[in-house]
Amino acid sequence: MSSAPVRERLDALTCFGSHDQQQFLRELEAVHLYWFAAEDEGRTEEPTEHKIRKAREEEGKVAKSQDLSAAIIMLFCAVTLALLSSYSYQTFQDMVRYFLSRSSEIDITEDGTLLPTFYGFFIRLTLPVAAVAFAAAVMGNLIQVGFLFTTKPITPDLKKVVPNFTRFIQKSFLSTEAIFNLAKAIGKVIIIITLAFVNIRSELGRIVNLASPSISQAFGVIAWVAFRILVQAAIILLVLSLFDYLFQRRLHREQLKMTKQEVKEERKTYEGDPMVKGRMKQRMREMLSRNMVRKVPEADVVITNPTHYAVALEYHRERMQAPMVTAKGKDAVAERMKQLAGESAVPIIENKPLARALYAEVEIGDIIPERFYEAVVAVLKQVYQMDRARARTW
Repeated sequence: MSSAPVRERLDALTCFGSHDQQQFLRELEAVHLYWFAAEDEGRTEEPTEHKIRKAREEEGKVAKSQDLSAAIIMLFCAVTLALLSSYSYQTFQDMVRYFLSRSSEIDITEDGTLLPTFYGFFIRLTLPVAAVAFAAAVMGNLIQVGFLFTTKPITPDLKKVVPNFTRFIQKSFLSTEAIFNLAKAIGKVIIIITLAFVNIRSELGRIVNLASPSISQAFGVIAWVAFRILVQAAIILLVLSLFDYLFQRRLHREQLKMTKQEVKEERKTYEGDPMVKGRMKQRMREMLSRNMVRKVPEADVVITNPTHYAVALEYHRERMQAPMVTAKGKDAVAERMKQLAGESAVPIIENKPLARALYAEVEIGDIIPERFYEAVVAVLKQVYQMDRARARTW
């Protein structure tokens, strides 16, 4: 089932019976979304933080480049081999010398010491490099995704076994990821061949004359050339793997994209239904309005239109980042607010544009927006001047 015919079949099935629709929906559910591009399924929205966290913690889906880990392992192992070259060469000589000396003295079918001895030499030769490779692999994963342990990626999932070879071939050979991987593989081969050619060519004179020196000298020349090729390839592949990591991150976000409906459902689940939140906010405003009789006498100033609008502001520098609207009203309510302010000796300042703007744009219980700071500061200065003048008259 290809993605383009999905919409066509959905449109066509509206003309058929419910049995055909249910059959098609069962068939569609059996297809894992991994096979489809985000746009093919209508997933055009960027993934939310919860979706990314769920994919990481529950499904083990993270943006990770295998090439980056492989390049780190390759580089660390090459350096380890160089540092332990004398030790490894001496151990290898001891092993060869031991088995050659015993080859004419023992019966390999009866002597039981050969196998444990071989394992001892083998561990001495491979354990240091294997330990460094393991540590480098862990470090490569920690650098990319941090600490994450999950068995989800290796858990069998029958939904991924889709008998749709057309879609499988399209994803494996014709998708952007497939083309990128093919170009990456060809590039690696070209890089390694080029490095090998350049290094061997530079040492061609010494390699041609390897028949005359001793075995140890010939081995040293070959080992040096091989080491140079290995380290240079590891460094170049490490640099190129950074681009692969960026591509994998982009691909990971594409696979996690969501439909508009999924975003809405997630928002309802984790942030609450917008309609419910709206009703709760409305109830809160109604409660604040009912408490207006108590809030107006506590206000620092009442700004009026002067006849149609009134807005009460309260400001406590210790616990408020800006003045807050504690009450507001229109017409009869505004007259009642002015009456309460007069009875409580709350300053009443006339400012028509400010009163209308605060009434229209700021709800009861909200801090005033930053664009009103300058105008409100001017009003509060006027209030403080009135308070000082009143204090001097007393």
